[in-house]
This record gives sequence, C-alpha cells and structure tokens, in this order.
Amino acid sequence: MSRDVDFSEYFAARVQRFRRVAFALSGDWHAAEDLVQAMFVQLYRRWRRVRPGTVDAYARRILLNLFLAGRRVSGREYVTSSVPERESPPGRDTSLRLDVERALAGLTPRQRAMVVLRFLEDLPVREVAALLGVAEGTVKSQTARGVEALRTALPAPATEES
Repeated sequence: MSRDVDFSEYFAARVQRFRRVAFALSGDWHAAEDLVQAMFVQLYRRWRRVRPGTVDAYARRILLNLFLAGRRVSGREYVTSSVPERESPPGRDTSLRLDVERALAGLTPRQRAMVVLRFLEDLPVREVAALLGVAEGTVKSQTARGVEALRTALPAPATEES
C-alpha cells in the first residue's frame, strides 16, 4: 500500500513539471500528455526498484527515451476531414511563446532535447551527456548550434531606445 501512496504523492508533485518539459520537447500538448502518461506508467512498473534520490533523473530519462524514440504512445488514430484546432498552452498565449515554439520545432530532436534539458531543466552538461549517451563536447557543440539556430529564427529583442 505504501508503494501506491508514495507514487501518488510523487505524481501529484511532479506531473506539471514533466508536462512542461514534455511540451518543450514535443511542441504539442497532446503529444506531451501522451509522453508523460507513458513515462508515469513505466515509472510505476519500476517504482520499487528506483532509489529515492534518483527518481527525478530516472523519470527524466524515461521521458527523454520516449521522445527520442518517437514512439507512438497514443491509442488509435482517426482520420478526419478537417484538422482540429491546436490547443493553446496554459497561461498567456504571447507571440514570443509561439515564435519560440516554431523555432524549437526547427531543431533536430537531439538538439531540441539538449537545449530543453540545458536551459529549461537547467541540467549541467555532464548530466545531459549522460542522459543522451554522448560526449560532453557533443552536448556543448550541439547546444551551441541549437541556440544559434534559435537566435537566427527568433526576432531580435526590442531595446529601450526603439
């Protein structure tokens, strides 16, 4: 019984954070929900084996693996004659947020993952490299390229003089 209570408390405390990360990775709220749901299902299956101090890192690794694998975690797909409207992210829907989403969508999945993990999750280079199974230099160079691509794609910030 304690397993379920502990997992429920962890889920309640972290679900919003992981949804935010999944959205930053996928760029789609529906896909983010699917990724997070699949992540928590896998985490629950292994809950007894996960060491208490490593749960966040373990969950993040599952989420990242699901995203990079491009696994379909949803059930059936239905063909319709019209495209459904895209759900707006929670909070204010500003043009800058939309610009950032478009710019992130232009990155490769690995670059996007590195940028999200480095700057949204604020993980050190060493940890991102371990999560992705690449050298630290690869994380540095790919993150730099991703940030440069974002700078190119995003409008220049307004200055006080303009």
